[in-house]
Amino acid sequence: MLPSVNAVLNSISATFIITGYLFIRAGKKVAHRRCMLTAVTTSSLFLISYVTYHYTAGATAFGGVGMIRYFYFILLGTHTILAIAILPLVIVTLLRALSGRFKLHRAIARWTFPIWLYVSVTGVIIYLMLYHIYPPAI
Repeated sequence: MLPSVNAVLNSISATFIITGYLFIRAGKKVAHRRCMLTAVTTSSLFLISYVTYHYTAGATAFGGVGMIRYFYFILLGTHTILAIAILPLVIVTLLRALSGRFKLHRAIARWTFPIWLYVSVTGVIIYLMLYHIYPPAI
């Protein structure tokens, strides 16, 4: 059940990341702040759930064969590397915003936004590929 919960949390996070971006582009700072804090919260819940699942369940084998297998592992590799990088980026971006250092916040948010969105969206794609489209053979 936790992989499904993780996918839902990633989807919610991606939705709030995009919505928060659209709000700040429209100059709606309060709405942007609320969306981004919600995205941080759902991403934090995801991380807790993800670590809990993998601590108790271990790894799941990918059931795809052929070219899709290469695609999956390239996607998984880029997702994993960027997932590691995004944690400190989100923390620094958030701290700069909360401390009112908006010029520095904007400078790092330009990097944080696309990477965070990529990690959230590819997390859902990986979940779908691993558990629904190409589940491991039993």
